[in-house]
Amino acid sequence: MGKLGVSIYPERSTFEQDKKYLDLAHQYGYKRVFTSLLEVDGDGDAVLNGFKKVIAYANSLDMEVMVDINPALFEQLKISYDDLSFFHEMGAYGIRLDLGFTGQEEARMTRNPYGIKIEVNMSSGTNYIESIMSYSPNRENLLGSHNFYPHRYSGLEYNHFVFCSNQYRNHNLNTAAFVNSHEATFGPWPTQDGLCTLEDHRDLEIATQVKHYVLTDLIDDIIIGNAYASEAELKAMAEAFNAPYPSVKVDLDATISEVERKVILDELHSYRGDRSAYILRSTMTRIKYKDEAFPPHDTRDMIKGDLLVDNVDFGQYKGECQIALKEMKNTGRVNVVGRISEDELFLLDFLKPWSNFKLIENK
Repeated sequence: MGKLGVSIYPERSTFEQDKKYLDLAHQYGYKRVFTSLLEVDGDGDAVLNGFKKVIAYANSLDMEVMVDINPALFEQLKISYDDLSFFHEMGAYGIRLDLGFTGQEEARMTRNPYGIKIEVNMSSGTNYIESIMSYSPNRENLLGSHNFYPHRYSGLEYNHFVFCSNQYRNHNLNTAAFVNSHEATFGPWPTQDGLCTLEDHRDLEIATQVKHYVLTDLIDDIIIGNAYASEAELKAMAEAFNAPYPSVKVDLDATISEVERKVILDELHSYRGDRSAYILRSTMTRIKYKDEAFPPHDTRDMIKGDLLVDNVDFGQYKGECQIALKEMKNTGRVNVVGRISEDELFLLDFLKPWSNFKLIENK
């Protein structure tokens, strides 16, 4: 089972604020904490003392702190990849290598005596992970996570994200990616337009970002990149992540009947497996509601994302729930009762035949 995570940046905040945020995240079941040493100046002792307190507090909540570093930091702090005692003393669960070495060093680091996890950058699309695997790492201590991108339009393109993620999935390694809070105000750098992995996620609600990752089945752990997310966002993200079935938001027309509302919102829908290119069919509603009246109304032509209920003129199909996947002519036998909400319309492409899902009203 994957984990949810938050990010903290102690050098840009106070211990009290970080503590309050960790308490809130812990309350909603968050297990991972990301933090970064990339922007830190100063010697090892100063760095250690600054981070130790907040890491110790996270550890007391049974949370796992991953510290972002790069090879230059090893030199700056005068530490060696052969000796990870610095991070052990800091209380870190693991270290994330923003920039890697050659593969051999990473493999050796996974065999450290402290059991410290080594998380490598998944976003490059090179043969980096193959190189690490060729040096026989301890797989138990090797994880992958994508980058996050504070610069608008610089986030990963979806197909590249899939390619990179599959490289790690193929080795059965734990994967992680970042989502973006709209209430958060800072990250590790002064400039940011949010902190997400996928560019397509930048302006979406946090729950929608999470639903997308869950539906891709490529990411285990999902972490909020910026700080501090609101309690409402933490709650919405946890609900989306832990939901027994995926849900998609819908906007219902004012003319929808009470029984049609039940057909759309009250049922656990099942995507019929003998799929059509034109409609996603959830057929059990026509059996459950066979004795209900479905008079014709709103029988306009259909476009992708429309919510459809076959009316009485469609004979044995009366009461069947469908979602339009393409433009279609309406012969007058299909009631158009609403639409998938525009910001979640893309999730339609990720629902799989024979899978179950819920439709929930957009608030």
